[in-house]
Amino acid sequence: MLKFLNINQKKSIKKLDSILNSRKIKQKNQSSNINKILSDVRKKGDSAVIKYETKFSKVKKGSNRLKFSNNEINKIKKNINQNLKKSIDLAFVRIKKFHSKQKIVAFKYKDKFKNELSYKYSPIDRVGVYVPGGTASYPSTVLMNCIPALVAGVKNIYLTTPTFGSSVNPAVIYAAKKCGVKEIYKTGGAHSIAALTYGTKTFKKVDKIVGPGNTFVASAKKEVFGDVGIDMVAGPSEVTVVADKYSDPSWIASDLIAQAEHDKFAQSILITNNKNLIRSVNSCLKLQLKDLPKKKIASKSIKNFGLAIYANSINTIIDVINLIAPEHLEINFKEYKKIIKKIKNAGSIFIGKYSPEAMGDYIAGPNHVLPTSGSAKFSSGLSVNDFLKRHSLIKITKSGIERLGPSVINLAQHENLEGHANSVKIRLKKKG
Repeated sequence: MLKFLNINQKKSIKKLDSILNSRKIKQKNQSSNINKILSDVRKKGDSAVIKYETKFSKVKKGSNRLKFSNNEINKIKKNINQNLKKSIDLAFVRIKKFHSKQKIVAFKYKDKFKNELSYKYSPIDRVGVYVPGGTASYPSTVLMNCIPALVAGVKNIYLTTPTFGSSVNPAVIYAAKKCGVKEIYKTGGAHSIAALTYGTKTFKKVDKIVGPGNTFVASAKKEVFGDVGIDMVAGPSEVTVVADKYSDPSWIASDLIAQAEHDKFAQSILITNNKNLIRSVNSCLKLQLKDLPKKKIASKSIKNFGLAIYANSINTIIDVINLIAPEHLEINFKEYKKIIKKIKNAGSIFIGKYSPEAMGDYIAGPNHVLPTSGSAKFSSGLSVNDFLKRHSLIKITKSGIERLGPSVINLAQHENLEGHANSVKIRLKKKG
């Protein structure tokens, strides 16, 4: 089941690094194919989107309508299960409340020369949200990507989800309209990323694209960055669970499986100071995988990328966590306080035995769009900040330029930028 690694042995850190990197290598870069798709959509618009959607979705060409009409949306919304509707409503309230507390207040101050310096924020105008379709049609993805944009004050949110020639998940449509999405498109893949980036007759051109997708979607987002903003280039999901002899092995196994069922490239890692727990967790994994609907995906993920790390000290556990920089970190450990205060690299941290990562995926409140593949070493999860632009305002007084200008001149001349220096000199010479 889980591969075993004794991190206390020599060269084990290098081995762990190699294991983590092997997963990244197996996620192939599709940039050569992607650039052709991006170019086609940029030149031919809707016709190219329809061509690629028909090709990749393997649907028979029917209606050429790429966007849901208001009538379609209203009919689809009525088909949602009422219990599911209540759950979406509850999740919406909790996620919105958490993100509403992230709002940052602008500031302004004057220095001793009465120069006025300030910082203000304004929302991005147009945001495109990509929501995977098919077997991975998640209303939770809609909520997590749209709500922080809504809280930031984004007025125009557009969403695309692959449903061209197939049925749509009513929960996705309901969640989208609850979040104030302006238009919902019916396509997926790299061509939809291109359509949102460059605009077509149907698709609105946006300023930033957020949302998860397969390797083609991730590669397309990487390629269009610069023409539009993106949230992140995220890889398959991952969890690291820290547990000890007091942990329930069946609970730990269930959390590892919860992550593994996402994708065959998902990674589930157990770190513990107890070898007996590893054996017990492996036994529980076998039992729980038997009846899992996504048994094939989860089993492949655990077989290829699952890992049990034995670490004999808390300091070693901390070092391993910071090396992995997991997207999700569960700390099911009696002495959790000693660990938490030294964690520098993790996307979202779940504390205690009643905090499985699944709670964060749906309803806890914090965002589930998080950095993967070690990128938690330098980035954070999606937040309101990702939908705000920050502007600095500078108003210099006459006395301010007189007192500070000579230093600007010195620095500019040192850098051989005489034009910069002169733009200050000319003002210092002027009287009145």
